[in-house]
Amino acid sequence: MTSSSALPEQAGRACHNVVNPFHSTHYFAPELPAEMAALGIEDRSASYFACRSAAMGAVGPGTVTATFYNFNHELIARHVPHVWSVTTPEQVLAARLRAADATLRRLLGDAAVESPEMAEAAKLALRATEGCTPQARPLYAAHADLPVPDAPHLAYWHAATLLREHRGDGHLLALLDAELDGPEALVTHNASGRGMSFKGVMATRGWSEDDWQAAQERLRTRGLLDAEGELTEAGVQLRKDLERRTDRLDRGPYAHLGAEGVARLTELATGFTTTAMNAGAFPAVMFGK
Repeated sequence: MTSSSALPEQAGRACHNVVNPFHSTHYFAPELPAEMAALGIEDRSASYFACRSAAMGAVGPGTVTATFYNFNHELIARHVPHVWSVTTPEQVLAARLRAADATLRRLLGDAAVESPEMAEAAKLALRATEGCTPQARPLYAAHADLPVPDAPHLAYWHAATLLREHRGDGHLLALLDAELDGPEALVTHNASGRGMSFKGVMATRGWSEDDWQAAQERLRTRGLLDAEGELTEAGVQLRKDLERRTDRLDRGPYAHLGAEGVARLTELATGFTTTAMNAGAFPAVMFGK
């Protein structure tokens, strides 16, 4: 049942910003590479591509490039579809869920994991996902086909995954509309001070410094980046427009949940995410400029 009160502007974005990290914790945790190594996948990039694409089945590199957007296709093709000769999507999905379980228990503690607040967060987040739509959202739609785990903390993690991929798929549509390719999207997000750090990009996305500099030059030609690599006024406006367009495309789940539900989910998610961050869930070197 949705709320009758109007959803405040950017309430959905604010909620996403604290729900999404709950999903993302496992990407930076030692539990995931340990689980993946047991399946025969020891490379960190291969592990990421396998985990995040497994819901779509044993797809090829083109599908992963299309849905991940800002990764170098050459890096993806180095690992996909080879990973599917080592293991199966079903095994990867099971390993990912085990890693999420262990990661969350370590970061939050059993008391928080088994608390009434966690069960409430799961219920609210799952209700929000009822407002998601699958059209033109391949990563969301693939994950929406997966069963909801029984344990509340994993049900919440699953819902956070759906909300993350729903917004992410919509964001890619906004990037296409803004005519930003993968490296250009990374450069502008980094220049905004809100994206992944330069070191983080170089370590994970497969682009070279020459690729980065070429993207910067293209953005300068468009008047979006200045000589020092900072966003111009037009560049700042472009990033604002991107987020507003993404908000509009991602309004469904939060409008369905309603203002009171969104406010409560944001409150609960803030508590769990803050605890996880204070426990060292995310390496500082990966974020900022």
